[in-house]
Amino acid sequence: MDFEAFGPIERRPLSRIQKIAGPRLHASWVNIPHVTQFDEADITEMEATRAKLKDQATARGIKLTPLAFVMRACAQALQAFPHFGASLDAAAGELVFKKYVHLGFAADTPGGLVVPVVRDADRKDVFELARELATLSEKARLGKLVAAEMQGGCFTVSSLGGIGGTAFTPIINAPEVAILGVSRASQRPVYQDGAFVPRLMLPLSLSYDHRVIDGADAVRFTSFLGKALADVQGLLRAQP
Repeated sequence: MDFEAFGPIERRPLSRIQKIAGPRLHASWVNIPHVTQFDEADITEMEATRAKLKDQATARGIKLTPLAFVMRACAQALQAFPHFGASLDAAAGELVFKKYVHLGFAADTPGGLVVPVVRDADRKDVFELARELATLSEKARLGKLVAAEMQGGCFTVSSLGGIGGTAFTPIINAPEVAILGVSRASQRPVYQDGAFVPRLMLPLSLSYDHRVIDGADAVRFTSFLGKALADVQGLLRAQP
């Protein structure tokens, strides 16, 4: 279309990341039957505990973010529901189950979105996860990630909570079969023990490949995440 026929325009080239990511996202959307399950988690105690641990984290040179707790809960969920971290080999008619839990996370950079991968996330506590998230995020912003640091993921978390929003439908990062979207937490009145009390609720948006995961399992997965995020001691428990 001749847009200039309607008024002045300006053309800007796509960034290198947009040129690479665009076709992959399009292929994922076209080839994978996406369904998104929406849920929420009560993170009132989690946030209170995170505030208490702030000085301890600072002493270690770590910024303890909510994402570290979400990643920890996801690692636990993937151990309970391993097919959410599998990949589909459609040609062979097989699911590929991985004996590791590598978690990707969407990092916003000046050039566009990239997905660094935290390896063996199930073996790391929230402090270790926070440190690695900060290191990989900084490398992403500086454009210093190498290809190996963006490969091998089993599951991806896309957190927009620091910006806003109530829910969204993230696109699956193929060859993964599921991705979790996290929006901004908000104080809400929740009915407990005969009265409404203020609770901090975190919106969750789980997109999944319907060829591999059905709706019932998706609800079980998000329900597990909700319970995991509410069980602060479980999130802080040392790894084997």
